Parts: sequence; structure tokens; C-alpha cells
Amino acid sequence: MLIYKIFRREEWDTLRTEGATRGAPVDLADGFVHFSTAEQAAETAARHFAGAEGLVLLALDTDDLGEALKWEVSRGGALFPHLYRELRLSDVLWNAPLPLVDGVHRFPEGMV
Repeated sequence: MLIYKIFRREEWDTLRTEGATRGAPVDLADGFVHFSTAEQAAETAARHFAGAEGLVLLALDTDDLGEALKWEVSRGGALFPHLYRELRLSDVLWNAPLPLVDGVHRFPEGMV
């Protein structure tokens, strides 16, 4: 199963340069890296990245993350994937820009 991480351009650049990261400021504060499923990603973008430009969407395979990936109750009682280790560049299957079009982030076709 694929899960998704939304990063600001600077955060993506840091991951690419350093090869690993503990995540965005919210991830550092919470002690794990937040992810969303395909069904959750648009709401995550709207809620936490409203109006933000220069975002990058990362896709990861849950099978590659092992026991460090936990599914935990979050927003509205839904289960969200959380990674309890650093996110490695080698974990990322693909990345794509997440453009803001008419105030809404446009996700890759077929994802959402």
C-alpha cells in the first residue's frame, strides 16, 4: 500500500541533501513522521497546507517501512500511518510537485 508525505520544498531539499530526516516541525514536535493514505491526503493538504505553494508529494510503500510504521487514531477517529524512525531518501518511491490551482492542491491523476 502506498502512503504519502507532503513536504515544503525546503524540507524535501533537506531530505535529498542529507539522505534522511526526522520530518517537518510538526513531526519533530510529535516524535514521529506523519503520513496520509491516498484518501486522507487532500484533507491533510487543505487542513495543514492551505494556500501553501512549492509543496512536494512523496510516495512510500508501507511494506518497506517495517515495524517502525504504526497505524494510530487521529483526526476524526481515522487511522493514520506514523513512522517512528527517521524518514530516509531510500524510502521514497517517487515524488511529484503538488501545485496550488485556484486555491486547491492538485494531486497526481488517479491518486485521489
